[in-house]
Amino acid sequence: MQYSNIYKATFLERPNRFIARVFAGDKVETVHVKNTGRCRELLLPDSQVILSKSDSKERKTQYDLIAVYKKGLGLVNIDSQAPNTVMKEWLTKYFDFVRPEYRYGKSRIDFYLEKGNKRYLVEVKGCTLEKEGIGYFPDAPTERGVRHIYELIDAREKGDECALAFVIQMPQVNEVRPNIQIQPEFGTAWNDALKAGVRIWFLGCDVTEEKLSINNSRVIVEL
Repeated sequence: MQYSNIYKATFLERPNRFIARVFAGDKVETVHVKNTGRCRELLLPDSQVILSKSDSKERKTQYDLIAVYKKGLGLVNIDSQAPNTVMKEWLTKYFDFVRPEYRYGKSRIDFYLEKGNKRYLVEVKGCTLEKEGIGYFPDAPTERGVRHIYELIDAREKGDECALAFVIQMPQVNEVRPNIQIQPEFGTAWNDALKAGVRIWFLGCDVTEEKLSINNSRVIVEL
Protein backbone atom coordinates (compact mmCIF):
# COMPACT_ATOMS: atom_id res chain seq x y z
CA MET A 1 0.00 0.00 0.00
CA GLN A 2 1.47 3.28 -1.14
CA TYR A 3 0.80 6.72 0.33
CA SER A 4 1.33 10.05 -1.38
CA ASN A 5 1.80 13.67 -0.30
CA ILE A 6 3.62 12.71 2.90
CA TYR A 7 4.51 15.26 5.59
CA LYS A 8 6.11 15.08 9.02
CA ALA A 9 4.56 16.77 12.04
CA THR A 10 4.67 16.87 15.83
CA PHE A 11 1.70 15.50 17.78
CA LEU A 12 0.12 17.89 20.27
CA GLU A 13 -3.22 16.48 21.43
CA ARG A 14 -6.22 14.36 20.47
CA PRO A 15 -9.47 16.11 21.47
CA ASN A 16 -11.55 13.11 20.38
CA ARG A 17 -11.06 9.81 18.60
CA PHE A 18 -11.56 11.30 15.13
CA ILE A 19 -9.18 14.26 15.13
CA ALA A 20 -5.82 15.38 16.46
CA ARG A 21 -3.92 18.63 16.60
CA VAL A 22 -0.37 18.64 15.31
CA PHE A 23 2.34 21.18 14.63
CA ALA A 24 3.13 20.97 10.93
CA GLY A 25 5.49 23.37 9.22
CA ASP A 26 4.97 26.64 11.03
CA LYS A 27 1.40 26.26 12.28
CA VAL A 28 -1.03 24.09 14.20
CA GLU A 29 -3.22 21.85 12.04
CA THR A 30 -6.33 19.84 12.89
CA VAL A 31 -6.01 16.45 11.19
CA HIS A 32 -8.12 13.32 10.78
CA VAL A 33 -6.89 10.29 12.77
CA LYS A 34 -7.32 7.15 10.65
CA ASN A 35 -7.83 4.97 13.71
CA THR A 36 -10.66 5.18 16.25
CA GLY A 37 -8.79 2.98 18.75
CA ARG A 38 -7.19 4.44 21.85
CA CYS A 39 -3.55 4.49 20.68
CA ARG A 40 -2.67 5.95 24.08
CA GLU A 41 0.82 4.49 24.14
CA LEU A 42 1.52 5.90 20.66
CA LEU A 43 -0.05 9.34 20.40
CA LEU A 44 2.00 11.06 23.06
CA PRO A 45 2.75 14.79 23.21
CA ASP A 46 5.78 15.74 21.07
CA SER A 47 5.79 12.40 19.20
CA GLN A 48 6.74 12.63 15.54
CA VAL A 49 3.82 11.67 13.30
CA ILE A 50 3.33 11.15 9.58
CA LEU A 51 0.55 12.85 7.64
CA SER A 52 -0.88 12.19 4.20
CA LYS A 53 -2.40 15.21 2.50
CA SER A 54 -5.69 14.74 0.67
CA ASP A 55 -6.40 16.24 -2.73
CA SER A 56 -10.11 16.59 -1.93
CA LYS A 57 -11.35 20.16 -1.52
CA GLU A 58 -14.58 18.99 0.15
CA ARG A 59 -12.96 17.62 3.31
CA LYS A 60 -13.00 19.49 6.60
CA THR A 61 -9.42 18.40 7.30
CA GLN A 62 -6.61 18.47 4.75
CA TYR A 63 -4.51 15.77 6.35
CA ASP A 64 -4.80 12.18 7.59
CA LEU A 65 -2.59 11.05 10.46
CA ILE A 66 -1.37 7.63 9.29
CA ALA A 67 1.69 6.75 11.37
CA VAL A 68 3.68 7.62 14.48
CA TYR A 69 7.21 6.94 15.68
CA LYS A 70 7.35 4.96 18.94
CA LYS A 71 10.53 5.17 21.02
CA GLY A 72 12.48 1.91 20.96
CA LEU A 73 10.29 0.38 18.27
CA GLY A 74 10.21 2.55 15.17
CA LEU A 75 7.45 3.67 12.85
CA VAL A 76 3.96 2.30 13.59
CA ASN A 77 1.28 2.57 10.92
CA ILE A 78 -2.07 3.33 12.59
CA ASP A 79 -4.25 3.54 9.47
CA SER A 80 -7.15 1.21 10.31
CA GLN A 81 -8.03 0.82 6.61
CA ALA A 82 -4.54 -0.30 5.65
CA PRO A 83 -4.64 -3.94 6.95
CA ASN A 84 -7.41 -4.99 4.55
CA THR A 85 -5.74 -3.21 1.65
CA VAL A 86 -2.33 -4.85 2.13
CA MET A 87 -4.01 -8.17 2.95
CA LYS A 88 -5.82 -8.16 -0.39
CA GLU A 89 -2.56 -7.36 -2.19
CA TRP A 90 -0.90 -10.31 -0.44
CA LEU A 91 -3.76 -12.80 -0.84
CA THR A 92 -4.01 -12.33 -4.59
CA LYS A 93 -0.49 -13.74 -4.89
CA TYR A 94 -1.38 -17.07 -3.22
CA PHE A 95 -5.06 -17.78 -3.79
CA ASP A 96 -7.00 -18.61 -6.94
CA PHE A 97 -10.00 -16.45 -6.04
CA VAL A 98 -10.33 -13.54 -3.61
CA ARG A 99 -13.63 -11.86 -2.69
CA PRO A 100 -13.67 -9.06 -0.07
CA GLU A 101 -16.63 -8.33 2.22
CA TYR A 102 -18.23 -11.78 2.15
CA ARG A 103 -21.64 -12.04 3.77
CA TYR A 104 -21.78 -14.83 6.35
CA GLY A 105 -24.48 -15.17 9.02
CA LYS A 106 -25.12 -11.73 10.52
CA SER A 107 -21.66 -10.42 9.59
CA ARG A 108 -19.47 -9.48 6.69
CA ILE A 109 -16.26 -11.49 6.86
CA ASP A 110 -13.31 -9.64 5.35
CA PHE A 111 -12.35 -12.24 2.72
CA TYR A 112 -13.72 -15.34 1.03
CA LEU A 113 -10.93 -17.30 -0.71
CA GLU A 114 -10.53 -20.35 -2.90
CA LYS A 115 -7.37 -22.37 -3.38
CA GLY A 116 -7.74 -25.58 -5.32
CA ASN A 117 -10.80 -27.31 -3.91
CA LYS A 118 -10.60 -25.56 -0.53
CA ARG A 119 -12.73 -22.61 0.63
CA TYR A 120 -11.41 -20.12 3.19
CA LEU A 121 -13.01 -17.41 5.28
CA VAL A 122 -10.51 -14.91 6.69
CA GLU A 123 -11.17 -12.09 9.14
CA VAL A 124 -8.43 -9.43 9.29
CA LYS A 125 -7.36 -7.37 12.31
CA GLY A 126 -4.71 -4.67 12.40
CA CYS A 127 -2.36 -4.71 15.38
CA THR A 128 -0.67 -1.51 16.63
CA LEU A 129 -0.33 -2.25 20.35
CA GLU A 130 3.09 -3.54 21.47
CA LYS A 131 4.38 -4.52 24.90
CA GLU A 132 7.90 -5.88 25.34
CA GLY A 133 8.13 -7.02 21.73
CA ILE A 134 4.73 -8.75 21.64
CA GLY A 135 1.66 -7.45 19.82
CA TYR A 136 -1.72 -7.38 21.59
CA PHE A 137 -5.26 -7.07 20.28
CA PRO A 138 -7.59 -5.31 20.88
CA ASP A 139 -6.55 -1.98 22.37
CA ALA A 140 -10.22 -1.23 23.14
CA PRO A 141 -13.21 -3.56 23.68
CA THR A 142 -14.70 -4.81 20.41
CA GLU A 143 -18.01 -6.66 20.43
CA ARG A 144 -17.84 -6.82 16.64
CA GLY A 145 -14.46 -8.54 16.80
CA VAL A 146 -15.76 -11.19 19.18
CA ARG A 147 -18.84 -11.78 17.02
CA HIS A 148 -16.70 -12.28 13.94
CA ILE A 149 -14.63 -14.94 15.68
CA TYR A 150 -17.76 -16.93 16.50
CA GLU A 151 -18.91 -16.60 12.90
CA LEU A 152 -15.58 -18.15 11.86
CA ILE A 153 -16.09 -20.95 14.37
CA ASP A 154 -19.53 -21.65 12.90
CA ALA A 155 -18.13 -21.71 9.36
CA ARG A 156 -15.30 -24.02 10.41
CA GLU A 157 -17.74 -26.45 12.01
CA LYS A 158 -19.62 -26.51 8.70
CA GLY A 159 -16.50 -27.47 6.77
CA ASP A 160 -14.82 -24.26 5.59
CA GLU A 161 -11.18 -23.48 6.30
CA CYS A 162 -11.08 -20.37 8.49
CA ALA A 163 -8.45 -18.00 9.78
CA LEU A 164 -8.15 -14.95 12.00
CA ALA A 165 -5.37 -12.88 10.43
CA PHE A 166 -3.39 -10.18 12.24
CA VAL A 167 -1.61 -7.63 10.09
CA ILE A 168 1.11 -6.32 12.40
CA GLN A 169 1.55 -2.66 11.48
CA MET A 170 4.91 -2.17 13.17
CA PRO A 171 8.48 -3.47 12.92
CA GLN A 172 10.21 -6.10 15.08
CA VAL A 173 6.95 -7.77 16.18
CA ASN A 174 6.06 -11.25 14.88
CA GLU A 175 3.44 -12.46 17.35
CA VAL A 176 0.07 -11.26 18.63
CA ARG A 177 -1.74 -12.31 21.81
CA PRO A 178 -5.29 -11.60 22.99
CA ASN A 179 -5.44 -8.54 25.23
CA ILE A 180 -7.44 -10.12 28.04
CA GLN A 181 -6.79 -7.16 30.33
CA ILE A 182 -8.83 -4.98 27.99
CA GLN A 183 -11.40 -7.60 26.94
CA PRO A 184 -11.44 -11.08 28.54
CA GLU A 185 -14.22 -12.10 26.13
CA PHE A 186 -11.85 -11.72 23.19
CA GLY A 187 -9.41 -14.12 24.84
CA THR A 188 -12.21 -16.63 25.42
CA ALA A 189 -13.30 -16.36 21.78
CA TRP A 190 -9.66 -16.77 20.65
CA ASN A 191 -9.30 -20.01 22.63
CA ASP A 192 -12.66 -21.30 21.39
CA ALA A 193 -11.54 -20.61 17.83
CA LEU A 194 -8.32 -22.59 18.24
CA LYS A 195 -10.23 -25.52 19.70
CA ALA A 196 -12.60 -25.45 16.72
CA GLY A 197 -9.72 -25.51 14.22
CA VAL A 198 -9.69 -21.86 13.21
CA ARG A 199 -6.13 -20.87 12.32
CA ILE A 200 -4.39 -17.76 13.64
CA TRP A 201 -2.21 -16.00 11.08
CA PHE A 202 0.51 -13.47 11.99
CA LEU A 203 1.60 -11.21 9.14
CA GLY A 204 4.53 -8.91 9.86
CA CYS A 205 4.96 -5.78 7.79
CA ASP A 206 7.60 -3.48 6.40
CA VAL A 207 6.62 0.02 7.51
CA THR A 208 7.93 3.21 5.94
CA GLU A 209 6.56 6.73 5.83
CA GLU A 210 5.26 6.15 2.30
CA LYS A 211 4.36 2.47 2.33
CA LEU A 212 2.97 -0.51 4.25
CA SER A 213 3.54 -4.02 2.88
CA ILE A 214 3.45 -7.56 4.22
CA ASN A 215 6.95 -8.99 4.63
CA ASN A 216 6.95 -12.65 3.60
CA SER A 217 9.94 -13.45 5.81
CA ARG A 218 7.86 -12.48 8.85
CA VAL A 219 4.64 -14.29 7.92
CA ILE A 220 3.48 -17.16 10.12
CA VAL A 221 0.68 -18.80 8.14
CA GLU A 222 -0.44 -22.38 7.69
CA LEU A 223 -2.57 -22.73 4.53
